[in-house]
Amino acid sequence: MRTMNKRMIMLMAVALALLSASGQVSFTGVGEHHVIEVTPDKSTTGLDMLYVVFDTQGVGMTYTATTDEAVTWYTFESHGGEDIEEITAITHTGSVTTLEQVLPNRGYEIVEGTTPYYFWVVNYADYYMELNDMFYNSELPCSLISFNIDGHADAIPYYSVHGHRQVLDREIKLSYNTLEWDDSTHWQEVPVVESFAALDQGVEIAPPLCNTEFLLSGDRFLEEWGLGEAVEGQYFTTQAVGCGVSIVQEDRGNDNEKGLDSGLGGSAPVHITFTGYPTDAVVYRVWEMATDPDFENVILQYNQDEVDYTFNDAGTYYMRYVVANAAGSCEAYSDTYMISVSESELVCPNIFSPGSTEGVNDVWKVSYKSLVEFHCWIFNRWGNLVCEFTDPGSGWDGTYRGKLVDTGVYYYVVTALGSDGVKYKKRGDITILRYKKGASGTSGNGAAGTGGY
Repeated sequence: MRTMNKRMIMLMAVALALLSASGQVSFTGVGEHHVIEVTPDKSTTGLDMLYVVFDTQGVGMTYTATTDEAVTWYTFESHGGEDIEEITAITHTGSVTTLEQVLPNRGYEIVEGTTPYYFWVVNYADYYMELNDMFYNSELPCSLISFNIDGHADAIPYYSVHGHRQVLDREIKLSYNTLEWDDSTHWQEVPVVESFAALDQGVEIAPPLCNTEFLLSGDRFLEEWGLGEAVEGQYFTTQAVGCGVSIVQEDRGNDNEKGLDSGLGGSAPVHITFTGYPTDAVVYRVWEMATDPDFENVILQYNQDEVDYTFNDAGTYYMRYVVANAAGSCEAYSDTYMISVSESELVCPNIFSPGSTEGVNDVWKVSYKSLVEFHCWIFNRWGNLVCEFTDPGSGWDGTYRGKLVDTGVYYYVVTALGSDGVKYKKRGDITILRYKKGASGTSGNGAAGTGGY
């Protein structure tokens, strides 16, 4: 019970501290520009509030107590609480204590009883932002655009209660357009807004991928006071380039072909359409095919955006799309795409049962992968040709001239060429069975054909 009471007291103390920290400080003599409150991260700064005053000259500050306990004022600068001083020039009028002239750009601790309230007061007049003009520097047009700013907007520093330097974010905005890849087949022009805490470290961005205009505006404090500054830079003609790609592999969907689910490549012939989508400044483009991921051994090049290519030979290949601007000074590379074409395989079955159970062993097909040439002949026992086909994904449904042939033994001859150069010449027999439902509902072996050859 004692532990519970202690916990409740602590929670009540925290709640009281939060309550007392709300609206307890006010300013006098601020004129038409209200004081802007910024809530800092107390866990890292120890501060409850930041107050940004347009100009602290002639501005006073009051604190209204919420209890009858004594109120004491302190101030600190860059060393935080380690170098804190009591402010004695405080007037007391009932529950209100007043500092007639704010001491700018420093921290305060007001203690009511045992409850401290920490804050920092910024004199914005000491950091007033001014923008006159801006010019971009294109010494690194492919990777970086920097700006020379005619004006100033230095960092606004403040210090934590432990003496750690912080910077108040002025939220100065640079607005422009660029191109954004939508991961399908299009580049879209989109607006971009970059934000900067200050301008004393310069302004640098990745180069836009389209021609655009730049607008520098802010800061957040001037805009809230209705005094926002803005300056427009000269028209920017981009030299930077980018590229998007789409890759579509033909799907044969043969149920007797192996190696069709291994990503790009698989069973030959592998037909792929490679399409590149360049950005505005691209003049030169090329699809490169190599046998190594570093493209030291480039075997083919296509100076076009779209390439239809059929891979017939087993092995591993690499493709990438490369673009450049007119001067050849800016380049961009797509991801590298690996295409693995498997070695060949051919297996011929020797039994099937057409006309029995639909979809179950009712078509004679070879099992294969990576056959780039194929020819199959099927004969009856008298040597008459009953079926011929050249697509390994096809097969024989057990019919001749539209009718099922008789059960029995037939013969096949298959010739094929694999992606790995292997030549196949297979021959063998095919036994046709016919299954039918018996009177008792069980399966029996029937020998009757339906007009076979």
